[in-house]
Amino acid sequence: MLKKEVVPMSETISIETWRLAASYLFLVLLMIMSQLLKLGHGREFLAATVRMTLQLVLAGYILELIFSQQHILVTLGIMLFMQTFALFTIYGRVKGKISAGLKRVVAVALFVGTSIPLAYFMIVVIAADPWYTPRYFIPIAGMTVGNSMTGVTLGAERLARIFQSSRERIEEALMLGAAPQEAVREFLGDTFSAAIIPTINAMLGMGIIFIPGMMSGQILAGASPVDAIKYQIVIMMGILGSVALAVYLIIQLGYRTFFNERAQLLSNEE
Repeated sequence: MLKKEVVPMSETISIETWRLAASYLFLVLLMIMSQLLKLGHGREFLAATVRMTLQLVLAGYILELIFSQQHILVTLGIMLFMQTFALFTIYGRVKGKISAGLKRVVAVALFVGTSIPLAYFMIVVIAADPWYTPRYFIPIAGMTVGNSMTGVTLGAERLARIFQSSRERIEEALMLGAAPQEAVREFLGDTFSAAIIPTINAMLGMGIIFIPGMMSGQILAGASPVDAIKYQIVIMMGILGSVALAVYLIIQLGYRTFFNERAQLLSNEE
């Protein structure tokens, strides 16, 4: 009886071009379903797939070049680009008008909240040599910035909404002699919880409900599942620290932008 050949754990199955092309059958299936249901989204689905393919191919070749260079300025430049792109994405996603002061706080929260945990992670936890090794730094920076962007967006949006919907309650507390921080304390706690919950929910289901992408990628690349688990745990801790710090900065610095120097609430027009 012939034994089936098993691919060693250390090897990666190479995907041939025709097999890659075969995966697009799922797009064809989606477009057929869309046509049968008369949704009219065929072009949108096609455009999204083409855009994804071009972006990933471009990213792949760029990363190949970056990995071969291993220069600190290039690595930090990419990190700065990620943070800047995330910042303007946040400005676009926050519903309603936010003040110039809150925009500055968002920028500080995002840049500080992602940079400090990432530096600690690369130097202490991963101990990469050098610490800016692109193969480690760039993927981890992408996950850190991406998750922090979500937390900061939720925090800024909820903070702005609170000062609109609960304005009377805050003013009453101020009239009774409360300091600005005391007047908004319960709202800040609610904002922090709401912004951090998506990250906590992801951690709760990890490993049982779903296997996270980073861990799956490592296993598919031939890494031991145990090693992949270790990486996933430390990366989730890094993400948690980054999101928590960024959101904390948002609420502690952000609420101050709604008060003037006399501890009075600014009008909605200011």
